[in-house]
Amino acid sequence: MFYYRYDPTYLLLIPGLLLALYAQIKVSDTYSKWKRVSTRSRMTGAEMARLILDGNGCGDVRIERVAGKLTDHYDPQDGVLRLSNEVYSSDSVAAIGIAAHEAGHAIQDAQSYAPMRIRAALVPVANIGSNAAIPLFMLGLIFSWQPLLKIGILCFALAVLFYLVTLPVEFNASGRAVALLGDGYLTDEELRGVKKVLSAAALTYVAAALQALLQLLRLVVLAGARRRDD
Repeated sequence: MFYYRYDPTYLLLIPGLLLALYAQIKVSDTYSKWKRVSTRSRMTGAEMARLILDGNGCGDVRIERVAGKLTDHYDPQDGVLRLSNEVYSSDSVAAIGIAAHEAGHAIQDAQSYAPMRIRAALVPVANIGSNAAIPLFMLGLIFSWQPLLKIGILCFALAVLFYLVTLPVEFNASGRAVALLGDGYLTDEELRGVKKVLSAAALTYVAAALQALLQLLRLVVLAGARRRDD
């Protein structure tokens, strides 16, 4: 019979939660510092993104302003690069770095970068998996039914795979941004700031992947404990 009791497996999640907290603080502090530093060129994020896109075979990609803070993203379905208000019109080091990073995603799309294609293919199954995994797993625990536990774990594993594939996509986009901006667009000090901003942002993806992996491990441990109890 299923009953509630202290669950020590929650301790497995602590490293991921701590890293996520550190990553959020790091992003906030780094972005706040470098958004106050203007670049020598005085180009805005939108202007830099346009320059990068046009110079890398992505002239058909539109650039749009989107509401919110750090809501910048590239939409491969519509072929649109959306920049938040602060990034779109700012000439700061932080804005230039973020705009170049998102332009990097557009270039990945144009060049059919394999990890990006894989991530796009995983989106629907990862969404289904992340939404269904925990309810299915909990039902498996309640009814002590191992097949349902395994299905729940498999569904969550699909979501974990999405997080893992996201890492090379984001790292590569940042690498492209740094390489492009380092080709005469920024001073050495400005480029150093861009690297710090993008490194801090990348840490949030690492934290998300770690949290997902640890949650998956927790589900496996819980399923094993239930099997032994049965």
